[in-house]
Amino acid sequence: MQSDVELAKQVELESLIKKSRIPAKLDYIQSATGLILGIFMWGHMILVSSILISKDAMYMITKFMEGEYIVGEAHPEIVSATAAFIFVVFITHALIAIRKFPNSYKQFSVFREHASRFKHSDTNLWFIQVVTGFTMFFLGSIHIFIMMVNADNIGPYASADRMVSGWMWPLYLLLLVAVELHGSIGLYRLCVKWGWFEGKDAKASRKNLKKLKWVLTAFFMTLGLLSLAAYIQIGIAHMDKAGERYVPSFKLEKGVSH
Repeated sequence: MQSDVELAKQVELESLIKKSRIPAKLDYIQSATGLILGIFMWGHMILVSSILISKDAMYMITKFMEGEYIVGEAHPEIVSATAAFIFVVFITHALIAIRKFPNSYKQFSVFREHASRFKHSDTNLWFIQVVTGFTMFFLGSIHIFIMMVNADNIGPYASADRMVSGWMWPLYLLLLVAVELHGSIGLYRLCVKWGWFEGKDAKASRKNLKKLKWVLTAFFMTLGLLSLAAYIQIGIAHMDKAGERYVPSFKLEKGVSH
């Protein structure tokens, strides 16, 4: 039979083993939520940029996301539900990731000294993630909440009016920069962390992944800025009619006014 001391040691060892698995599980959840958010970010940007094609294109994308072309009528609550899901994933990701942030000036000083001494580019990328992640926690929460409660107020005019007449464009500009930097760096770091696309030469693949990361950053940043500029232009032109809903040309042809 085990003595009380041996039993206590066994219980303590089992407790330590369980605790040692927690950081690994949290890393897995952080990676999974980050991947979901990264893919969503790219998809969202492509859909939003439909305004660069035409107002009608953006209107059709909006109605498709509301299920109108599937069930026959628009259901903005679908967008609200999607935004709510993304919000849960977003908050989960942020709360888990924040445990790795420097939580004191002393830790920050140690990090900066380490970064300046070794001059490792991936360390600098991680720091950009910290800064942009902190920014996104506030700006992203505002944006997602607005989409949840105003899902029926999305469209060429509605979105443009919100940016210009509602003075939301500064928030969207800052959020755009933070999201594109944070997301592309995050996806790059995921590939490195889990060995995706590593191939036979890990050093060469990391170099290629980093080049691809900057290409994607430049592409989506440019796409985002052009889209934002298009919405602002529409919003300025529509200021005297702010609140008016957009009616696509194919509905006007059929005599539909609203």
